[in-house]
Amino acid sequence: MANIALVGCAHIHTPGFVKRLQARSDINTVAVWDRDPARARTCSDQLAAPALDSVDAIWTDAAVDGVIICSETDQHEPLVTAAAAAGKHMFVEKPLGIGAQDANRMAAAIDKAGLLFQTGYFSRGIPVHQALKNMVANGVFGRITRARFINCHSGAMRDIFTPHYLWMTDMQQAGVGAFGDLGTHALDLMLWILGNVDSVTAALNVVLEKYGPDCDETGEALFRFSSGAIGTLAAAWVDVAEPITAEISGTEGHAYIYNRSDLYITSPNLEGADGKQPWTDLPPAWPHAFDLFLDALNAQDPSARAAVPLVTASEAAYRSTVMEAMYKAANEDSWVSLP
Repeated sequence: MANIALVGCAHIHTPGFVKRLQARSDINTVAVWDRDPARARTCSDQLAAPALDSVDAIWTDAAVDGVIICSETDQHEPLVTAAAAAGKHMFVEKPLGIGAQDANRMAAAIDKAGLLFQTGYFSRGIPVHQALKNMVANGVFGRITRARFINCHSGAMRDIFTPHYLWMTDMQQAGVGAFGDLGTHALDLMLWILGNVDSVTAALNVVLEKYGPDCDETGEALFRFSSGAIGTLAAAWVDVAEPITAEISGTEGHAYIYNRSDLYITSPNLEGADGKQPWTDLPPAWPHAFDLFLDALNAQDPSARAAVPLVTASEAAYRSTVMEAMYKAANEDSWVSLP
């Protein structure tokens, strides 16, 4: 049974992670810390684990195998750096960093320490996304010419951040608004399926001013992929619906995803792919990204641990790098090149 500590309870996904921890008989939560003592007590009561006054007690406790870091994004670097120095495996809520510099420093520290790492990109495990990645890799669509991914909801209209998660609307603490918060999931899928990008541009808008004039509530980005394909990404907190969440077009086929569950394919390279009915030959869903980390943490055999499909620290850092470039492009009304 692995021993973990919850380090930071600020993120909006923390309650869901607490429920997942409660459901795991193979995970023992031994401590909770947050810089807000009241917030720490809420989670510690639910997990029946002590709330600590100092996070340092977690780093020096040899019994702690791993940590779940759900702090404000601007607090990630000191916590991740300390966790790496202490040899603690870690799940860090997305995004990894405010931008390229802090994210890359964290990735370097994690990799140097040889630790397990995972972040909250759960969309990879959805069957239609796995299938789409495999088909692109196998050339079902020929040469990819364009792609579009969308991740939107009505969170601003429903005011899901008040009162406990308003820090996620503060650009200093979160680094991003709606476009970065939701767009990072769509960005991860695009990069995972289609590879790296050479340059980006973007436009961000404040629609309702629900969280002030500086917190973007919707946005669109345009990519030039290293492969030559063109990509677009949409993300927002002010959409009432998002039926088409992904679309890929190539010289020999086309695909789109409806409601994150139905994949429609048109391609002469795949028998029966006429685009009229949802494609049903799909791989099984992965466990949630959070549970994948716990599975890897508990794996005794190194080969079993290596087989768990985790997001690497360098992948997470690259997504922070690209997102920062998109915000820079929007602020400058320009194209920004990626290294």
